[in-house]
Amino acid sequence: MELIKVEDLNFTYPGGNTAALAEINISINSGEFVTVCGQSGCGKTTLLRLLKPALSPVGELCGGIYFGGKSLADIDARGQAADIGFVMQNPETQIVCDKVWHELAFGAENLGLPNSEIRARVAEMAAFFGIEEWFRSKTCDLSGGQKQLLNLASVMVMQPSVLILDEPTSQLDPIAAREFLETLKRLNLELGTTIIISEHRLEEVVPLSDRIVVLDEGRIICNGCPQEVVRQLTDIGHIMAKALPVPMRVFSALERSGEVPLTVRDGRLWMERFVQSNPIFPERIPKVQPLRKGDVAVTVKDAWFRYGRELPDILRGLNLEVFKGEIFALMGGNGAGKSTVLSLISGVNTPYSGKILINGVPLKKIPKLYDGVLGVLPQSPECLFVKNTVRLDLEDMIQGKDGEKEIEDISRLCRIQGLLDRHPSDLSGGERQRAALAKVLLKKPERLLLDEPTKGMDSNFKDEFAEILRSLTADGVTILLVSHDIEFCAKYADRCALMFDGEIISVARPREFFAGKSFYTTSANRMARSQVPAAVLAEDIILACGGKEKKL
Repeated sequence: MELIKVEDLNFTYPGGNTAALAEINISINSGEFVTVCGQSGCGKTTLLRLLKPALSPVGELCGGIYFGGKSLADIDARGQAADIGFVMQNPETQIVCDKVWHELAFGAENLGLPNSEIRARVAEMAAFFGIEEWFRSKTCDLSGGQKQLLNLASVMVMQPSVLILDEPTSQLDPIAAREFLETLKRLNLELGTTIIISEHRLEEVVPLSDRIVVLDEGRIICNGCPQEVVRQLTDIGHIMAKALPVPMRVFSALERSGEVPLTVRDGRLWMERFVQSNPIFPERIPKVQPLRKGDVAVTVKDAWFRYGRELPDILRGLNLEVFKGEIFALMGGNGAGKSTVLSLISGVNTPYSGKILINGVPLKKIPKLYDGVLGVLPQSPECLFVKNTVRLDLEDMIQGKDGEKEIEDISRLCRIQGLLDRHPSDLSGGERQRAALAKVLLKKPERLLLDEPTKGMDSNFKDEFAEILRSLTADGVTILLVSHDIEFCAKYADRCALMFDGEIISVARPREFFAGKSFYTTSANRMARSQVPAAVLAEDIILACGGKEKKL
């Protein structure tokens, strides 16, 4: 049965020269699991927010949106709140209460439900989501994965018929993201909840989906089951084909007949059949090149840190060296201490034991740390914006007569020329990330600290972003990034490190680092390790199987 219908929808932001959404026509049936994807700025977030009137952006709207056969605008606020659940990208922005149990009850309380019914619903959802152990905890003490799970559970207490999620796993580590998405599928299968989710992390979500909708410049270009969409995108040579799960990309590059593999398991079975009738060439996979060590740009020496005298240690004798001109990726689960390391290097926090050195000089002896010495892109880039437009924020960072040219150059570098006159709050997650990076780079820092820099970025801009980083390192800039984006780190980092329990337990070049791990490794490695153990990227499998990935 049709639950949501969008007819001839067009939407333009105030002052916009082109429509953010154009001629959108789509129907979503009750119980479907629909993934909406596309490059950053394609209109995913705009479309999803228009389906939740309380979150709709300001702008010129034409066309119709219908829910349960009625115009969405005619459904009262209570009905919209109860029937249409929404989970945002940043877990922090949706939590409003100080205790977990109160957060769970908050939405139902606002609906005016009887206390006995609220208690029953909260108990049921706490059990379903496995929240009992931290039911009475403070929300500020939760990990990122727990906060996002709490957001989901709090929405589900209101028993919505449709659940809309805007890149909900962008700030979660690989294990937490996988668990979150599996929970969504349980809601879809066991409760019949309709799921509409936008994601850049397609590796996990595509196999769960009944349908994939691909947007490009505000228009729908593909709409069908995953197998149909991969063939459509490959046939037209669209850039979004690069974002598809590794098994689908490898299949499309090597063999176009038969059923498209969606999961790592499907990919393994396909590989086993493929190698039975085709030779493989492991020697074609690029070899690990020795790291060219430069001067040590950043040193963390035997650092111990806790957030309060009575609280447990977050860092436990951590040691780290980052060389000048390298891209160093710090990985690990939520709560492992990765962002804390960045906070020590940036001077926001101070270890109670140990040293932080920049070029061998103690941090506290460096004057004007943020004036060309250090640049920081935080995990929540919205905190960098204080003006009403992106242009004004950039102008706030520069002085002198060449200011306009500097803004023009940095806007071109970060691909935000068309966003300069937009309000930062109206940008998508990926657009906001690029604008924040532009603002940080205007200070020309020699060392760049990036906390989840690829969050909200599409696969195409990740490649462009990597080119930006490489151009910076070629000029001697040192880059230390914290990331859950395994594929990006495997492809572009010079070295990767794994944090656990406040320490760095593994450091190596990407090919050595990711080979053989079970979860902190790439889909390509999990898929091909029995046939091509050295494969870490989809390109490695394609090369080893005698193919050549199509340039898009």
